[in-house]
Amino acid sequence: MSAFKIFHNSRCSKSRQALQILQDSNCDIEIINYLEADLDVSLIKDVLKKLSLKPRDILRTSEQDYKDNNLEEDNLSDDDLINFMIKHPKLIERPIVIKGQKAFCPLITIGLSINLGCLIMKFIRSSSDKLSSSRLLSL
Repeated sequence: MSAFKIFHNSRCSKSRQALQILQDSNCDIEIINYLEADLDVSLIKDVLKKLSLKPRDILRTSEQDYKDNNLEEDNLSDDDLINFMIKHPKLIERPIVIKGQKAFCPLITIGLSINLGCLIMKFIRSSSDKLSSSRLLSL
């Protein structure tokens, strides 16, 4: 199997669970401790492209940095939001699992109501076509 990357926060139980699933599946894993990593615009844009999402879609709206910086305002551009993510990486939803040209964020794609383990396993086994919520549910 080719290598997986995971945007990981060791203090997040869902992120730890996703990492454990990848490890238990004997996947080659590159762990990106994104709270400590040097994030840049091109990396964030690449992840967003692989997720097929906009910056606002992966913002953690419950974070204090979101509230303190008035990120709910509609007049902020995608570039503005990406720059806030670089400055305040805990604003980025987690975990994000990447393999090749596709990425998956279970908390955004489906929500918390579906078992994270099943979703990650389906992602690991999925083919190279673009992963969408409807495709994931049909796997």
